[in-house]
Amino acid sequence: MTQRETIEWHDFERVELRAGTIVEAAVFPEARKPAYRLRIDFGPEVGVLRSSAQITDHYQPEALIGRQVLAVVNFPPRQIGPVRSECLVTGLHRDDGTVVLAVPDAPVPDGARLA
Repeated sequence: MTQRETIEWHDFERVELRAGTIVEAAVFPEARKPAYRLRIDFGPEVGVLRSSAQITDHYQPEALIGRQVLAVVNFPPRQIGPVRSECLVTGLHRDDGTVVLAVPDAPVPDGARLA
């Protein structure tokens, strides 16, 4: 078993993991690795944020619209080619290296914070 770095509770509290609904999804042809450009609605407190996500192996853009995802909304924006990514959509790697989205298993309000 590998040694894991431990963090304090206040470290975890600083990460804003929130639920949001994908309102736009499109192929991101300029990305180095296959990816989608996303716009995600995190409700009135956070608003709609943009992101780039390498989730093309298991999802089609049209099927992503209306899906809720979990994302970190308080990282600094990052320029990815022509896209300014404003949040980090979370997912889990499978054994084959592909990514499966981390999602709520029931609908929650957009902007709900991970508890």
